[in-house]
Amino acid sequence: MNERPYDTVVVGGGQAGLAAAYHLRRAGLDFVVLDAQERPGGAWRRMWDSLHLFSPAAYSSLPGRPMPVQSGEPYPEAAHAVRYLAAYEERYDLPVVRPVRVWGVHRDGELLRVEGDAGSWWARTVISATGTWWRPFWPSVPGQRAFAGRHVHAADYRNPKDFAGQRVVVVGGGNSGAQIAADLATFDSGEEISLTWVTRRPPRWLPDDIDGRALFDAATARRRALEAGRADTGGVAALGDIVAVPPVREARDHGLLAARPMFIRLEVSGPVWANGSRQEADAIVWATGFRPALAHLAPLGLRSGAGRGRIPVESTRARDEPRLHLLGYGDWTGPASATLIGVGRPAREAVRQIAALLG
Repeated sequence: MNERPYDTVVVGGGQAGLAAAYHLRRAGLDFVVLDAQERPGGAWRRMWDSLHLFSPAAYSSLPGRPMPVQSGEPYPEAAHAVRYLAAYEERYDLPVVRPVRVWGVHRDGELLRVEGDAGSWWARTVISATGTWWRPFWPSVPGQRAFAGRHVHAADYRNPKDFAGQRVVVVGGGNSGAQIAADLATFDSGEEISLTWVTRRPPRWLPDDIDGRALFDAATARRRALEAGRADTGGVAALGDIVAVPPVREARDHGLLAARPMFIRLEVSGPVWANGSRQEADAIVWATGFRPALAHLAPLGLRSGAGRGRIPVESTRARDEPRLHLLGYGDWTGPASATLIGVGRPAREAVRQIAALLG
């Protein structure tokens, strides 16, 4: 049992949790970070093999320590991000305890009690930074159970070798869908992969010169406009859905990423479209996104009936529980807060509010 109360317990040791820990250390607060993973790196350890960041290293950094350039890679690989996060944690000697799977956060008088498989921690405040990767979203499609092939979510996709010689349908018109489709379409091993890419609406490509730097600027401009009472700029969503990183751009320009509309149902052999056409498939890869991993906060009873189960927040602070902050789940907890470069600012603001609350 961990009976002494901390100023703050951070739940989650990925990029958002580490950014919060950096600012907690600078503020002189007593804190601990509980991470469910066995090693540093957060969700970056689970990414597919060919994944590259959307931004150069200089624009993919947490507060206080720039990400080093990866030799020969203008856009660093996911493995480079893992190494960077591990070095960041070590550089600042952050008090991360792992592996600890947190089951629930409870009110306990003037404190919050964090229950996990390694015991209990008490805190005056809690920062939840568990992200979304651990809660993949599966849409409901008629006949889904009838399909005789494999269902694979993007969270479990690793590389095209697993699909060599197969007929694969990729569902999803965002960055994950486009990158996985490009990965499969350009696979060259002598066992060709037959790819069908399916999107709910025609793919919306961002201009080729836009990367994570411009996306962060767009998210920041939207936040400033809303705070000033000006018209909503639309942020990143107004620009498009897909960043044309080099592998995706190459596949697109070679005509390998022609998207079909979403099918209406699945049969034993594969999908069926509204016009009656059919496609036999061995596997379907669902690049259909994620939802916030918030089950550990259920004991607090804070979820709203609207907003897909999100917890209402003001900045990063839970509206109905001022001792709780949510960090890194997307724009609703801070502009671009689910990105390496974007999480630093909301993390700083969360710690500022915590320091003020604790006096």
